[in-house]
Amino acid sequence: MNENSQQPVLAIDDWLAQAADILKAAQINTARLDAEILLAHTLRKHRTYLHAHGEEPLDARLQEIADARIALRSDHVPVAYIIGHKEFYGRRFKVTTATLIPRPESETMIDVLKEVLPKNETLFNEKIRVVDVGTGSGVLGITAKLEWPELDVTLLDISVPALKVAETNSESLHAHVQTLRSDLLTGYPFTPDVVLANLPYVDETWERSLETNKEPRLALFAGNGGKALIYKLITQASTVLKPKGIIILEADPSQHQDITHFAQDHGFRLLHQDAYCIALEHI
Repeated sequence: MNENSQQPVLAIDDWLAQAADILKAAQINTARLDAEILLAHTLRKHRTYLHAHGEEPLDARLQEIADARIALRSDHVPVAYIIGHKEFYGRRFKVTTATLIPRPESETMIDVLKEVLPKNETLFNEKIRVVDVGTGSGVLGITAKLEWPELDVTLLDISVPALKVAETNSESLHAHVQTLRSDLLTGYPFTPDVVLANLPYVDETWERSLETNKEPRLALFAGNGGKALIYKLITQASTVLKPKGIIILEADPSQHQDITHFAQDHGFRLLHQDAYCIALEHI
């Protein structure tokens, strides 16, 4: 699109149709939606504006920027990386190529926390310490803090660039959390009550979308069928988590049985399980 300056400026509807065709040719299943999101972001308008102003001609410079963004998307760069943010639990979080893009299924971890935390009365006798292990952009820990301001929340990650993104998100969302570089729990100096962890759990042999090739490998892949880091975290937590403390994990459904059995062998019992989420209680 718009490969030279002589290409005529298009109206919004015409540009969207052309952009959607380009994305369809690149086997993007959400071609029209992605085109609308990218153009709306470029124009700094809501998508509904596009629907109401379809015959309006685009500014030439803005069309050039939108064309460049479509070119990135046709190369399977995720939309969130192109526009620089992703919605999670009703809030906007900055994302960069240093962090995994938050998935909607991860929101279930916050829902599960809402279910299990109030029932665990022993945790409310003193300050509740929550750690978000492998925090990435910080969505889990920051959301937990904003939903329960009384929690003491620390965001942990081994990646310094990821922690910088998490810090930016905590500042922009006014979430008073701490950040700490740590290999899982090894650098955390306190005894946690709750561990939230969306760790890498993808096995490199699995079939996956082309978009994941643009995400950081460190945040996606793990050995032992994708379970290596989860097992390592459970082993660490078994020695430091308080009695009745909770681990809430994201994992592929095919891994749940193995993870549950491993956790039971390390002093945990299953509290909750659904499509992508497992909650374990330290006994």
